[in-house]
Amino acid sequence: MDPRLSIIDERLKGIKRIIAISSGKGGVGKSLIASTLALLLVRKGFRVGLLDLDFTSPSTHVILGVMNIYPKEDKGIIPADVYGIRYMSIVAYSRDETLPLRGADLSNALIELFAVTRWGDIDFLVIDMPPGISDATLDVLRLVKKIEFLIVTTSSVLAFETVKKLAKLLVELKIPILGVIENMRLGEESAISRLTANLGLRFLGTIPFEVDIENALGNIDALLRTGFAKRLDEIISGCGLFKILKS
Repeated sequence: MDPRLSIIDERLKGIKRIIAISSGKGGVGKSLIASTLALLLVRKGFRVGLLDLDFTSPSTHVILGVMNIYPKEDKGIIPADVYGIRYMSIVAYSRDETLPLRGADLSNALIELFAVTRWGDIDFLVIDMPPGISDATLDVLRLVKKIEFLIVTTSSVLAFETVKKLAKLLVELKIPILGVIENMRLGEESAISRLTANLGLRFLGTIPFEVDIENALGNIDALLRTGFAKRLDEIISGCGLFKILKS
């Protein structure tokens, strides 16, 4: 048995809630929601960590505007402090290079990352997950025992087809699903709320498509002033998710 596995439990024991932001496919705004959620939680007075686990296309560092901030080493790795968030991303080690990892190499990298990172005592660890049901997703489900999922989709029925597969896996494994957020809605009507209910999941709400959101990337003050951030705050607060998490 890999001795690092027992160390992972020790590293995560001080975290009250671990929230995985996931999607069935890429390009639905998962990383933007994960980053903004972490910022909103900090603004509400919580102690928050943000872990970017999207090894193929990490982007939370771009969203937060922290291109050259790295963790410290002290009996492990201590996440960097970014706007009050304890922040970790594979970018700290890969820089701008692609990591062509798969199979055992990918599993080993994930185990090492979880085993060496010292999160300390925090209220939430928000994880920006890789899209879909990848090897990395399956490894996280195996390694992180008290994880909960917040699923992101767009209004596309095709995008939701991949959500159905992810949700089915999570339900079979008895992994808690907090609900589904519909992001980047373009029109007034959408079938996503009905399709979510058909899966027996909670539909948390809709975030309209915002043309100017790109202009706020890298500037957290501008990001938190966007309609996107305000709507995300309304959705999470309105559904009682912050209150549930705080308990």
